[in-house]
Amino acid sequence: MTDVTVVVVAKECLPGKVKTRLTPALTPEGAARVASAALADTIATVRALPASRRVLLYDGVVLPEGTEDFDVLHQVAGGLDERLGAMFDAMTGPTLLVGMDTPQVAAEHLAPVFDAPERDAWFGPADDGGFWSLYLRDPDGALLRGVPMSQDDTGARQLERLAAAGLDVGTLPGLLDVDTVADAELVAATAPDSRFATAFAAERPAALAGAAAAAHDSTTTGGAR
Repeated sequence: MTDVTVVVVAKECLPGKVKTRLTPALTPEGAARVASAALADTIATVRALPASRRVLLYDGVVLPEGTEDFDVLHQVAGGLDERLGAMFDAMTGPTLLVGMDTPQVAAEHLAPVFDAPERDAWFGPADDGGFWSLYLRDPDGALLRGVPMSQDDTGARQLERLAAAGLDVGTLPGLLDVDTVADAELVAATAPDSRFATAFAAERPAALAGAAAAAHDSTTTGGAR
């Protein structure tokens, strides 16, 4: 075990509140079930890490299964940079942040952090230009506040902030965040044995049926003109 706190940032998986970009291909309820499975995969990976403490940075009321022994820190109001900044300010030692949108994450993706926790920072880039993980040996929320989030240059801007602070930054493997149905298909293929892949496969037939019906309606409407 290493003296590293691992924090999972998550929101309660309620229909219409999570994975909204998977709709209308999936129903809001189906998207929530897929998000819940993604979170469950992430929690399982975090539980397998040699961490000294596990924390759930949570936006919600009902806690997800598997976090009964996690410390819970509720997200503050404000943008994502403010919420993550507040979390890092609340930590007192080396801290590793992991998001809930990369259900394919495995312990080996995060192994470099535990092999070299003395490094100033570790950065996990996301394929969409953001980041899926961030480790700070000396947590400081000022390193995140003001970084524009949810943009295609968020990762680059965050790295610039770390570099400007003079930190020695290591890079973790790049992973794809699940935002769209196309993303979900790729991630499910990457991790076919995951809870996420199983949940997505269960919802996908309805999505395909809906797409076929929409195509049929479009063709019928077009033919009637």
